[in-house]
Amino acid sequence: MARRSLKTLMLRKRVVGKDDEGSTVHSWADAIAIKATVQPAGGSINAAIYGKELSYMKSLMYQGDEITEGRSENDGICLDVVADDDPDYVITSIATYSDHLNVLIKKVNHNGD
Repeated sequence: MARRSLKTLMLRKRVVGKDDEGSTVHSWADAIAIKATVQPAGGSINAAIYGKELSYMKSLMYQGDEITEGRSENDGICLDVVADDDPDYVITSIATYSDHLNVLIKKVNHNGD
């Protein structure tokens, strides 16, 4: 990945707990700075899977240890909001390649929800 195309993003891991009544609730852990290349999501396979939702998705190319396939799905990404806000994107899928991860993220609270 070219260094000039890397963007600093904030990863907020999803924390699952219980409230006073025993119901499952989630919150966000403190933000962790990561660097990734951000591009619009595309491709015929993604279009077939996500349909109209694809326009609310981005593709990240990431090298590092903070995001892991099988563990980081549903964690949040602060792309267009500050680190203290709730994430504006959530990780929907992760594909591991030899030297990087392809991470698909979906915008939360858009008009299509």
